[in-house]
Amino acid sequence: MPTTRDAASVEAQLAAARKLRAEVDAMSFVPPAAAVYDPLDYAWDAFSAYVRRFGRGRKRVVFLGMNPGPWGMAQTGVPFGEAAVVRDWLKLDVPLNGRPARPHPAYPVEGTACRRSEVSGRRLWGLFSGRFGTPEGFFAEHFVVNFCPLLFIAPSPRKNGTEGGRNLTPDRLPPELRTALYAACGEHLRAAVHALSPRWVVGVGAFAEARAREALCGTDVQVLRILHPSPASPASNRDWAGTVTRQLSEAGVWQA
Repeated sequence: MPTTRDAASVEAQLAAARKLRAEVDAMSFVPPAAAVYDPLDYAWDAFSAYVRRFGRGRKRVVFLGMNPGPWGMAQTGVPFGEAAVVRDWLKLDVPLNGRPARPHPAYPVEGTACRRSEVSGRRLWGLFSGRFGTPEGFFAEHFVVNFCPLLFIAPSPRKNGTEGGRNLTPDRLPPELRTALYAACGEHLRAAVHALSPRWVVGVGAFAEARAREALCGTDVQVLRILHPSPASPASNRDWAGTVTRQLSEAGVWQA
């Protein structure tokens, strides 16, 4: 039975997300981005369902990602949310309430019907499902959020003259664009952490760890990093789940 504190935590997170959505949607990132997707706009129903179902009350650990992947949160509204995981394990088959304002032809948004694999999301949620069995087992003490809500797509012309694109991570934006973006995202992270009251914020990769340390400086929250599950990292392609389990166990976040 949800408590008053559970409801307050959820509403605080959603209010912070709405504020972040308004702030980032007022920013201009073109150029260098050919397209910018904000799932907090067109996948708000799915995102809010994720928070309402799984973000209730206090969490001991919050995992922090960088920003939506093109075949993950950009499709489903859930951080690291590969469509199959969101649909079949989290049981959040929520229709999109819109589409990106200016979609890129190389990155169509299809919601949980997307057949492309988000490898990082499959690995992350696969670790959680393997260790905890059910979503309820994982979310009893854990939650997953992203630092930045935006997917940036950079132009990448193809040899045949068609319009191509590539993922542009926030750290690759010019400094004058990053400053305001990081400030808004840092404020959102502090609000989410205040609502969830975690002991640990675990940065999934170096970028997320750095942003968490910056945003949460002066608080009692302990920040650490785990190896990012991206297939672009050779280390991540060698027993990523085993490596991360050891990292979390050695830090005292999980029991060995």
